[in-house]
Order: sequence, then structure tokens, then C-alpha cells
Amino acid sequence: MTTFPRDLLAPRHWLTWAGVGVFAGIAWLPWQARRWLGRHLGNWIYRHNCKRRAVVLSNLHLCFPALTNTQREQMAHSHLQEYACAMLDYSILFFRTRRHVYQRTRISGREHLEQAIADGQNVILMLGHSVWLEFAPVAIGQYYRAYGSYKPFHNPVINWLIARSRLQDVEFVVAREEGMMKLVKALEPGRFMFFLPDEDHGSKHSVFAPFFGVPKATLTTPARLTKLGKAVALPIMAFFNPTKGDYEIVIGSPLTDFPGKDETQNAQILNTGLQTLITEHPEQYMWVLKLFRTRPENESPIY
Repeated sequence: MTTFPRDLLAPRHWLTWAGVGVFAGIAWLPWQARRWLGRHLGNWIYRHNCKRRAVVLSNLHLCFPALTNTQREQMAHSHLQEYACAMLDYSILFFRTRRHVYQRTRISGREHLEQAIADGQNVILMLGHSVWLEFAPVAIGQYYRAYGSYKPFHNPVINWLIARSRLQDVEFVVAREEGMMKLVKALEPGRFMFFLPDEDHGSKHSVFAPFFGVPKATLTTPARLTKLGKAVALPIMAFFNPTKGDYEIVIGSPLTDFPGKDETQNAQILNTGLQTLITEHPEQYMWVLKLFRTRPENESPIY
């Protein structure tokens, strides 16, 4: 997958490559300078990207009803700053050595992985959508074998860059369209599966379960994968420490009584496990996603 396709040099891709060149330069800035740029870019997004700001504020209105409008606006502003900072920091994943990234990466909750290995258990890492999520496989891949699924990007240049970066940290990735069985069959003790469980993929493979107290279409796939793989499920999230300049990967406790026979209960357990991590740094969660696009019957659209 990482072999360079020569057709990416075609003239139609030259503008993308020009942007990639600028992005590569950003990777060599001190982290404080990238963060300064990211915060200013986030300010611009907040002021000028009305649609994205509206999605963020709609999500925060649902999930944090106790906050005042001013507090939610401040949180939305902080979120879009974190979002922009993360986009700029992804440049170091593409263009700097992994040794450079490892120096600024920390893992907490690693004892949960070590216990699972000692017990001979298969492990599925339920990776939540923080804006820094790409740093979680980097951190885990430094010490463990791992693999996961992916959704191809429309831009072939960006798709190649991201695939090249990810395959430095995991053994392989499987396109979502290829189904679950390839993921399940690859599970073994000491080789971890990454799965992103918290997007709204519609009602077909989902049930409604509370997420910050709001009914959310939650995938039933994570529970099925855990059952088929005879695995333990661990929530995991990647955050950034703006004081130290470190990427902090937090691994939560194994989801208890997961999976059970009730799909709605399984979804609620999963959402609760992710929510526990999100509340550590709520502004760094991916509130730009349309998390509540699918609504229960007879309820009005959110966005």
C-alpha cells in the first residue's frame, strides 16, 4: 500500500503536492510555534466557518445543557483551536521520524494491556474520536503489535500519505468495506485491534443509547467483534498536554459485562466508557462530527 504510485505525479495533483510541501515545512517548527499557528487558525475557523461552528455548538448544547451559552461558545472556540492544532501537528507524523514523536508521547493505563497479555486475552482498543486520535496507534505501535480498519480518503495524495504514516505503527489495515471477519481472524494475544466505534453510521447497524444523556445511534459492531474475537474491550483516547507539549494516550479500564445479550445495554456500556475518557479533556473531543445525525423516530433533526 505504501509503494509510491507514479500517477500521483500527474498535473491534476500538483496543487495538492504544493500544499503538502507547505505542510512538510510546518513539521519542522517548534511545537510552541505550531500551536501558536493552530490557535490562530482555529480562531479563523470559529469566525468564518459558520456551518462547522454550528455543528459544534449543537453538539455542546445537547451534551452540556448545564453550561451557559457563553460557556458553550468558549468551549466551541477552544475545541476549534484544538482541532486546528491537531491538523497542523499531524505534519510530524508524515515528515518527522518516529523517534522524534516517541520523545513526546506518554501512555497511561498501560497496565490494562499488560494484564490482558498476562491473561492470554485478545484485546480490542475502542479508539474514541479525539482530534489527536492518530497519535494513539503511534504510541501503541512503539511497544506492541497492532492493526485496524480504515476508510479511504477521496484525495489519492492524502490517502497515500496517511496510509504510509499509519503503516509505520501497525502491521496492516483493512478497508471497512472488506468486512469484519478479516479483523476478527487476525486477533491473537499480544496483537491488538484498533476500532473506532463512536461515529454515527446510521440506523442499520446501530441502536440508540445515551451519550452524555442524549440518545445516540451507536454501532452494535464493537460488541459483535468483541464476542466473535473472544476479546476484552478497552476504551482509549489521545490528548495533548499544552503545558508540556506531550501527546498523552489514556487507556481506560476494560468494559465490564461487555458484551452481554442486550444490544442496547452493550451500546450504553461502550458510550459510558468513552464518555469517562472524554470528560478528562472535553474540548479535545471531535465535536465537529455530526454525532446525532440519526434521530429516534418522530424526533426533529439536530443539524
